[in-house]
This record gives sequence, C-alpha cells and structure tokens, in this order.
Amino acid sequence: MKKQFWIVSIVLTGSFSLGQNLLAQNQPARAADSPAAAGAQSAAKAKPPDRAAAYYHFALAHMYEEQVATYGRSELANKAIEEYRAAIDADPTSAYLTSGLAELYAKTGRIRDAVVEAQDIIKRNPNNLEARRLLGRIYLRSLGDMQSGSGSESVLKLAIEQYEQIVRLQPDSMDDHLLLGRLYRLNNDLQKAENEFKTAVKLQPDSEEAVTTLAYLYNELGDTARATQVLSSVPNPERSAKLYSALGYTYEQQKQYKDAIDAYRHAIEMDRDNLDAIRGLAQNLLNDGQADAALEQYKVIADANPEDAQTYVRIAEIYRKQGKYDLALDDLKRAESMVQDSIEVPYNIAAIYQAQGRYDEAIPIMRDLLKKSEKPDGKYSNGERGNRALFLERLGTIYRDQGNNQSANETFREVVALGGDENIERGYQEIIDTLREAKEWQKALDTAKEGVQKLPSSRDLKMDLATQQADMGDADKALKDVRAMLKGGANYDDRQVYITLAQMYTRLRRFSEAEQALDKAEQLSSKTDDKEYVWFLRGSAFERDKHYSEAEEQFKKVLASDPDHASALNYLGYMLADQNMKLEEALGYIKRAVDLDPANGAYLDSLGWAYFRLGKFELAEDNLLKASQKINTDPTVHDHLGDLYQKTGRLKLAATHWERALTEWNRTIAVEVDPADVTRVQKKLDSAKMKLAKEESAKQ
Repeated sequence: MKKQFWIVSIVLTGSFSLGQNLLAQNQPARAADSPAAAGAQSAAKAKPPDRAAAYYHFALAHMYEEQVATYGRSELANKAIEEYRAAIDADPTSAYLTSGLAELYAKTGRIRDAVVEAQDIIKRNPNNLEARRLLGRIYLRSLGDMQSGSGSESVLKLAIEQYEQIVRLQPDSMDDHLLLGRLYRLNNDLQKAENEFKTAVKLQPDSEEAVTTLAYLYNELGDTARATQVLSSVPNPERSAKLYSALGYTYEQQKQYKDAIDAYRHAIEMDRDNLDAIRGLAQNLLNDGQADAALEQYKVIADANPEDAQTYVRIAEIYRKQGKYDLALDDLKRAESMVQDSIEVPYNIAAIYQAQGRYDEAIPIMRDLLKKSEKPDGKYSNGERGNRALFLERLGTIYRDQGNNQSANETFREVVALGGDENIERGYQEIIDTLREAKEWQKALDTAKEGVQKLPSSRDLKMDLATQQADMGDADKALKDVRAMLKGGANYDDRQVYITLAQMYTRLRRFSEAEQALDKAEQLSSKTDDKEYVWFLRGSAFERDKHYSEAEEQFKKVLASDPDHASALNYLGYMLADQNMKLEEALGYIKRAVDLDPANGAYLDSLGWAYFRLGKFELAEDNLLKASQKINTDPTVHDHLGDLYQKTGRLKLAATHWERALTEWNRTIAVEVDPADVTRVQKKLDSAKMKLAKEESAKQ
C-alpha cells in the first residue's frame, strides 16, 4: 500500500491558474511594470504623502472588497482596485496599501498583476514577509492547477525561493518549515527536505503532522529503522490515530506484519471511521496469511464505501488465492462497472480465466491491454514499459498453458526486446521454462547461454544456465560455477545460491549435500515465506530419497505455518496416496490443493491417483483424463491411466498409455527419471502385450 502524501499536502484551497503567464515572472518585475507602482513613483517625486486621503480611499477600497466577497460582482472588484490605486497615489510609500492591492488582484484572479505588485514590494523591501507569503501562496496554488513538465518545475522553483526567504524571515514557524520540506521533496532534494522536516519536529515535537511527515520520508528513502525511531519517540498516551497509521505503514515496509496489524488496530480503536487504517489492517492481515480476517476488513470498507472499486479488486484477489474463482469474477465485474479504462481489473479477470483454463477468453483481454498500451514509436516511460512487460508475460504464460509454446516464446521474446535488465532476465527465464516443459533440452541450454551473453551481470540467468548444464551431464563444472557465486558471511544474497545448489544436488541424487545446502539457506531465511520454501524443498529431497516419514514431517511443518500452501498440500497428499497410506487423509490434502488451483494438471493427477487407490475408479478416470489434457507429456499421468485401465478391464488402453509413458521418459533427461519407474512400467507393458497376444491368438 503505497501512499502519496506530498502533493496533496501542499496544494492549498482555491482555484488559481497562472498558465504560461506566470513563467514570465521568473525575473523580479521592474517597478515601472506595475501601473500602480509607476504612478506611485512619479507621485512620490512630485508631492509629499497625503495620509488622510490615502485612508479615505483605502476605506472605500475595503468596503468594495467586502462587497465583492458578498456579491461576487466584477464591477465592485474594479471599484476596489481603483480606490486602492487612489490610496497608493495619495501615499506611495505605504507597503501596506500595495500589499492590499496585490492580495485583491490574487483574490479576483488577476494573478499576473498580483505577482507584479508583490515583486515590486519585495524589490523595494526584500524583508516584506506578507508580500513573500502572497507570492508563495500564488505559486503553490498554481502547482495544483498545472500539469507536470517544465512549466510546473519552474513554478516549483519559484515557490521554493519564496519559502526559503519566508523561513529566513520567520524561522520559528513550524508550518513554514514543513511546507518548504515538502517543496524540496517535490524537487527531489531529499537531504534539504529531511533538514526542514527535522527542524519542524524540533520546533514542535508534539506535532503529529511533523513527526509523521518525517517518518514517511525515511520510509521512502528505505530507512525504516529511523522512521520507526521517529514515530516511537512519541509516548503511547500521546499517539493519535494518524500516528498509529504511520507506524503501521512503517512496520509494513519492514515486513513486520504482526506489528503493523497491532498498530493499525490501535488507529481504528481511536478512529473507527478511518477507512485508510482499515485498509492498512486488511492488507497486513493478508500479508500475514490471515486471508479470512483480511476479507472481513475489506467487506467493512465495501459496506462503508460501496463505490470503492479498489476494495472489490482486493476482495477478488483473496477469493482468487482461495480458489473461489466465481466469487472473484463477481467482484471484479463490479469493480469494472465503476472505473473506466482500468488496467488492473481486466488483467485480473484474464488471470482468473487462465486459472480456470478459459484460455480463449483470457487471450483477447491481454491482447486488448497490449494494443491499448502500445506506442507506435516504441518509446515508453519506465512505468509504461513495466506494465507492458507484465501484460506480455501474462499472455505468454496463457499461451504456454494452452500448449501453444511457439506463441508463448514469441511473446516472451517481446519482453526481452523491451530492454532493461529485469525484462531481459524475466523474458529469458520464461523461454527456458517453456522449452524445459516441452522437453527441448538443447534449445533450453542454448537459450540460457544466449541470456547470459545478453545480460552477463544476471546471477539468476547464470544459475539457470548452470542448472541446465548439470541436468545435461556437465554437473561438476555447473556446481563449481554456482558455488563461486557465494559471497560468504551472513549475506542474504547467498540464500538463493544455496537454494539452487540444493535443487541441483537433489536432482543429481546427492541428498546429503542437498541437505547441507538447505541448512545454509535456512540460516539465511528470516521471513516466514523463505523458511517455508526451505522446508518444502527439504521434504521433496526426503521424498526422492524415499525417507517418507521425514518428508511428511517437513510438509506438515509447512502446512502448520501456511495451511493454504497448495504445493505442500499436493505433495504430501500424493506421497501418502502413492505409498497407499492414510488414503482419506491424503485425499483431503489433495482436494484442498485442487480447490486452491483447480486448473493445475499435477494436482488433478494426484486427485485421480488418490481416488484410484480408494477404488473410486469413475472419479479417478475423470480427474486423470483432465490431468492428461493439461500435462499430456507427463509420463506419470500416462502410467496412472494405464493402471486404471488395467484395473477396469481395458488392457489395450492400458498398454497404449504405458507405451506413451515410456516414450515420454525416453524424451526426458536422466536426472528427472527414476530408473525403477521405467523398469516397473516396462514389466507391466510386457505382461500386457503377452496377454493381449494370447487373447488375439485364442480368437483365431
């Protein structure tokens, strides 16, 4: 949840638009530029001040000014201006009168005249605080009306110049230091912004505005420790709802979600109508894995503000993660009806269609988003390039899930072509994954080499290359290359290196070395998600080493931390079913995994296999056929179908699928094949062929 605090905080009320006219005021105006000032100067040389006449005309000007405020008639404003000019003509030395005229110009929308008058006052008296405040207010209001660009940058600099002088003339004003700091922040002068915010806090330590503004700056700079220190300096009894919200946001940046939840709850207790605090609470409950509790809070927001489209998007996100796709679509459609030209809503709808296997509906949505975001000249801002990469990657994965690998890789090539290290890295990784799934091992290796040549600074691409080399028989060199990436000590970057080493060792069946690498990775894992992944990989290694009880312990450890960890649910359920153990418990795990990801072919295979073990052959066949449609090149699915057809008296079909299983294993690299599985299926196929031959012979 990123919040924008800066521009809103400095734009004052009012509707003043300077346009390009203001930019002509970058240089101080000459006295002769002002009609009133020019007349005043010549009058000053001709006669002494007539203060009685000046007061008389000022009184009339003030009367007309009040009538302008009441009736809003332009002719009254003109009369007020005429009387101010007459008063200035009577007493040209009065800064008070010229300031009043400048203020009137500003109030009636004659901004250029107001700027000229104020600059004339400042030229004659650089320490005139009121004239500088008037100019500062005009520039601030103009910032709110102007679009970003060179014009707004010029006005921003003009505003900064005035407020620098204002704090010089009145250094004890907390509000002025705070405002100048925000202007520096807009100008990306972060050190000066920090100094002004710190001065504001020093002047008024109990100001929640000053304290929270400084804390948000530290958060933006990535210095969350100092942000926490600033906020925590306010004693608990003196903390407001706003301060607790800022503290919650700071804890969120530190990924201390439980502390963030506690802070936001305090904010809500003090202000039960604070929807921003409720949003913060909901987001951090979701971050902490408390999806149902987060959903409850988002529903509170939706009830309070039924027109808040973003809330329905967040609710849909939770339903999607829970596998409740129809409910998620309902909320996304509701959000779609509230917002025009949304990017996020159709993107999420396409993601749900993909999860449901509705590829023909998902693809046009993503193509439309790409068409709308396309620029003929190919020139994109960083944000536009990032969105386009996201759209292309989603479309590529939809093609891949559909089985259209050529279109998938063409799309991923477009991600690479966008440029930027992140896009190049992700594009090549997706291509490599697609080729591996298609069992095009040499092409995957060649692509990994190409990626490293294109982006030699990418550690992840180097690890992808090493993994592919190890899988294809060059294990010693590949492992040496990955180990060379370790930096040593308690460096968090080493965690991913150890993870990669563990996966490589596991695939090479060097299980003791895999365990050592996982121990190192766990030591470097501070976040819960990181630890869960290590436990999952350790369970997988134990399972492949046929240490099933140890594997079960690790998977249950993951599920104790995250009950909705779909991969752990599926792996544990399948392992138990495959061992013909705790079948009802296994079925429960797998059903939960399928509920979370109904279109996952591996999960559907597990479900079919569990039903087979339980003797529920119709349910088994239904799910195994669905799995074969999604992962048709997986030999295990065909092996399972062969066993099912044998059990149900369809030996010819069984033999066909066992042959297909052996064909797919022959296309698979050695590290992914258990020779015992191949031997077992070959025996079943040979036996089936003998029986079929005997049956055929008996018919003749």
